[in-house]
Amino acid sequence: MGITRKQVSTCTCKQDIKGITTKMAEETEEKPKNFHEMELDDRILKAVAKLGWQVPTLIQERAIPLLLEGKDVLVRARTGSGKTAAFSIPVIQKILNFKETAKHQEIKALVLAPTKELCHQICSVIKDLTIKCSREVRCVDIAPQVDLSVQKPLLVEKPDIVIGTPSRTLQHLKANNLKLKKSLELLVIDEADLVFSFGYEEEVKEIMLFLPKIYQAILASATLSEDVKSLKSLVLHNPVILKLEEPDLAPASQLTHYHLYAEEMDKATILYALLKLHLIRGKTIVFVNTVDKCYKIKLYLEQFGIPTCVLNSELPATIRCHSVNQFNQGIYDIIVASDEKALEKPGNESVASDGKKSKRRKDKESGVSRGIDFQFVANVINFDFPLDVQSYIHRAGRTARGNNQGSVLSFVSIKEKDLLDSVEKRLQQGQEDVSVFKSYQFKLDEVDAFKYRAKDAWRAVTRIAVREARLKEIKLEIFNSQKLKSYFEDNPNDLQVLRHDKALHTVKIQQHLSDVPEYIVPPSLKSLAGIAKRGKRKREHYRPSDSSTAKYQLKKSNPLLSMEFDGFDKKKKKK
Repeated sequence: MGITRKQVSTCTCKQDIKGITTKMAEETEEKPKNFHEMELDDRILKAVAKLGWQVPTLIQERAIPLLLEGKDVLVRARTGSGKTAAFSIPVIQKILNFKETAKHQEIKALVLAPTKELCHQICSVIKDLTIKCSREVRCVDIAPQVDLSVQKPLLVEKPDIVIGTPSRTLQHLKANNLKLKKSLELLVIDEADLVFSFGYEEEVKEIMLFLPKIYQAILASATLSEDVKSLKSLVLHNPVILKLEEPDLAPASQLTHYHLYAEEMDKATILYALLKLHLIRGKTIVFVNTVDKCYKIKLYLEQFGIPTCVLNSELPATIRCHSVNQFNQGIYDIIVASDEKALEKPGNESVASDGKKSKRRKDKESGVSRGIDFQFVANVINFDFPLDVQSYIHRAGRTARGNNQGSVLSFVSIKEKDLLDSVEKRLQQGQEDVSVFKSYQFKLDEVDAFKYRAKDAWRAVTRIAVREARLKEIKLEIFNSQKLKSYFEDNPNDLQVLRHDKALHTVKIQQHLSDVPEYIVPPSLKSLAGIAKRGKRKREHYRPSDSSTAKYQLKKSNPLLSMEFDGFDKKKKKK
């Protein structure tokens, strides 16, 4: 992880967060604890072993014993450091302890998170950790936006752990579906720095009125912002603060940053060439700034036979979670995500790509660049450069998680250069002599043949095509809706009307675009791509040869290292 055990500081709430200087020198010499040394239940240890977690991360090693002792804890660690398991394991352990003397089934733990995706993810982690004690510890996610009456039977059974967004939890509390006043023992707020920024301040304050006076509280956050300080004073009682003194992102040995100056049409051409020639290996997230651009990129890449899925705040939570699961399972290697939170203006109105206010309904409880656990992401591509430093950090945090390697490639237009400079200044952290971003050398004139194809495909994705793609998605959502399934069974004619509605004017797919003929690949890339001596073989959909695969095995420690085309300079060397 690039973090030494001397870089953790612990303090009580009597100390100001900015003044944390405790080095815990007496603890630095101690041997790191393993899971089996934390007095955890055997059922939890078996689940941990099944998940393949050999040793706890640094934050897990420090947080779990403190939480098992019953202390309120504020955990600050960057995304991907294992915060979810750091609070989930002790919550499960304490519930198992309660079960030994409990006479009645009661709700013991409430977990609040700012987005529906994060609630779904936390629930999945807890279910994985309780696989050997699923009868003893039950967990329910109430974040999905269904009718309250649908979830009421689940809460009547009093599950041990309830997970939800603040607004959804408050709705159930007011409806008297959720009663916590006498039973709650544990309160967890994950991604605490986003709770207030998502507009949940009033909801959290109201939720506190429904809780008992005494309970153990846990706050987990990636930053220690002013909002977190406010939440700390509201929720925690005499807490211990665990702060990992670490940079915002993984070190340079683990995460590499590239930048490339290009305008929009050139961005599209380069993206097409990189993906179609398989010069980028592994799972990739392509970030854009607007929902329209999200669909435009998807429709653009589909014309070249490049399968992708999309993720944005207009999609229902079930579809968003399904897309993330498909990406994590390897069904899709490329996901196009819109991180439009930075574009929001007061009054919950957002700005579209043409500068006009968008009237589309976005899900307030959605999150793309924060919280979601995209697994084994090798590359992040910023097609649109993020509009602030924090957005860049959160996007880059989707890769190089745990001990995995990762790379970030940012396309930068002339207008976005100032944003790049501000990000680099922040990431340098006082090391002005060290350049964070490596210049990615790509000679656009080498792929002129790709550019002609890219222009035609890009222009084919009109505003109407984007709108029709969204309508098509809504229709599919209607067909798959469980709530409407019984209605369509009783009214089959209505379903037929929907199925035989006018044809959607989506982008026309031309089969020949999915092939990459040898003659359009520049000589400098043929050897790199493994098609240097294909001769007069029948033209086919390009796949890298075994020799090129072996070459990339040498560079797999850095997924985007293959993007530095050494072949471009071969002509000069021969001369």
